[in-house]
Amino acid sequence: MAERTLEITDVSSPLKAAFTISRGAKTCADTIRVSLRQGEAVGRGECVPYPRYGETLPGVRAAIEAMAPQIEAGLDREALQAEMPAGAARCALDCALWDLEAKLTGRPVWQLAGLPEPKPVETAVTVSLDTAAAMAEAAKATPSRLLKLKLGGPEDLDRIEAVHAARPDARLIVDGNEGLLPDQFPAIVRRASSLGVVLIEQPFPAGRDEALLRRPGAVSVCADESAHTSAEIQDLARRYDAVNVKLDKTGGLTEAIRMVQAARASGMGVLVGCMVAGSISMAPAVLLAGLADATDLDGPLWLAEDVAHGLTYADGMIRPPSPELWG
Repeated sequence: MAERTLEITDVSSPLKAAFTISRGAKTCADTIRVSLRQGEAVGRGECVPYPRYGETLPGVRAAIEAMAPQIEAGLDREALQAEMPAGAARCALDCALWDLEAKLTGRPVWQLAGLPEPKPVETAVTVSLDTAAAMAEAAKATPSRLLKLKLGGPEDLDRIEAVHAARPDARLIVDGNEGLLPDQFPAIVRRASSLGVVLIEQPFPAGRDEALLRRPGAVSVCADESAHTSAEIQDLARRYDAVNVKLDKTGGLTEAIRMVQAARASGMGVLVGCMVAGSISMAPAVLLAGLADATDLDGPLWLAEDVAHGLTYADGMIRPPSPELWG
């Protein structure tokens, strides 16, 4: 085997506008990108260190650096799963290994992984948390017919009603990011389907979601912050109807595939989601879209500038990555 070398780069990408959820706002996407070179082939991966899960940029970078000797010595994906915990650091390395294998073999990742051939797929586009009137205006300016509304406060029902009035053609995912008010939740659920809501995502904090054992209404409830890997699926299935699979949480595409399979085996629906990041981070997740009920991969749309050969979006649809980008 030709010698491998690993490069690690900190990336800071300004956003077009503030991205606001119940926990706060961000104006920049801070990621870590890795490039794994073997001969003339280069595999790339990217991750988003996420403070909600106790991750920092220096900490994730240090975890990747600590693995560099093993990665450069030829550590494979399966061994990586045992050597590192799920999370952003493993995600970057796992995705780089997939991309490198595709470059070395001339076979796309979807074939290597036994996934359906990727096709253009509808993606949700996020409407950032704001006043009801501002969110309604933002929804009008968003061409997608699947909108994800960030919620978290006493005006949440007003926000949903305002967006539905502005965009009656749109299907809505409402995302509490653990910040919905328990006394408002029953009213939101009762009204949800009449307001175009098709999914309610993580209404309550992880570990404090026992109320969902008695949840009312016909709209599905999806786990996000409560869900990380396939090992949690059986327990989550007691409280949630669906799960949001994000590669930065699972630790890469390898475990994400297992998580989707476990969710299906437990009768759960699947949303493939993302953190706010560019196309290198998003590309592996696009390959999972063929196994999902819905896709939320609008991260690059928030960036003021994406990478070369970035993912292509049009009218709420996202196209599969080109070989020049990833996989």
